[in-house]
Amino acid sequence: MPAPQCASCHKARAALRRPRSGQALCTNCFCAAFEAEVLHTVVAGRLLPPGAVVAVGASGGKDSTVLAHVLRELAPRLGISLHLVAVDEGIGGYRDAALAAVRRQAARWELPLTVVAYAELFGGWTMDAVARSTAGSGRSRSCCTFCGVLRRRALEEGARRVGATHVVTGHNADDMAETVLMNFLRGDAGRLARGGGLGSPGEGGALPRCRPLQLASQKEVVLYAHFRRLDYFSEECVYAPEAFRGHARDLLKLLEAARPSAVLDLVHSAERLALAPAARPPPPGACSRCGALASRALCQACALLDGLNRGRPRLAIGKGRRGLDEEGPPGPREPQPSGPPTSEPIPGF
Repeated sequence: MPAPQCASCHKARAALRRPRSGQALCTNCFCAAFEAEVLHTVVAGRLLPPGAVVAVGASGGKDSTVLAHVLRELAPRLGISLHLVAVDEGIGGYRDAALAAVRRQAARWELPLTVVAYAELFGGWTMDAVARSTAGSGRSRSCCTFCGVLRRRALEEGARRVGATHVVTGHNADDMAETVLMNFLRGDAGRLARGGGLGSPGEGGALPRCRPLQLASQKEVVLYAHFRRLDYFSEECVYAPEAFRGHARDLLKLLEAARPSAVLDLVHSAERLALAPAARPPPPGACSRCGALASRALCQACALLDGLNRGRPRLAIGKGRRGLDEEGPPGPREPQPSGPPTSEPIPGF
């Protein structure tokens, strides 16, 4: 049976049916519709004002690649300039190939690229070193927790280095729905309260952040990358299989199979969530050590690094976080054979 005619241009044969609407579109019309929807998200949400210098978090994966490509197409209409910022977490056998993809993208699209490394920013700690340090502590499954916090700090630092006024990341609707599910399953009211909207305005001196792909499904992000023949890195991080997010992802797939609108329903639920006064988190303050935005005495990044440097990484996550905040200034560093060697090379350079 021949493919139906494109429902938009009524000339070419349709190449797909959009997963949510079922609309049959040809390749060009689908890509144009995808870009128009991202433009609408940015303009309607007032995410990137004219003249903004935008740091694009570039990981080399499909989401950040699609985001950079779409924003490059829209930049003249939005009146913004782009700068790719990549983070080298120090994951052997994985990050080198991803950074190579980012460098190819920067060269092909003629966009400036800056790479910042965990080892440089965090006193020699890389994700491989963090994994070794937590391996015997019962916290090895928390590598993604460490990495998420440190990566956010590293991206902020990279954005400041290039003079950016805004930061954008490639989180899509599926990513955000998974995060909402994870926060519900953990009973984390504070993160649920902060999880709505398309980004953060930049409290406490932090740069404004936004997620232009937040309303785009993962399926359509993949389709856009395929039709635009984008070059991206597609291997999963070596630490991802142990992450709690994988359970939320599996649950989300089951929910979406029963209710196709489940992904966007979860995203919009977070936007409309209202907590009772007693459940609302206190207003954020400043980290006593680095000055970054924090809801406790120490920001998450400083707390995690403090626990690692003490040789007690379990203090940095969960209930131990309270004990860490109450201990006061760090004392002499305890012996930790599993800590990062000072001469460890930085992957990607």
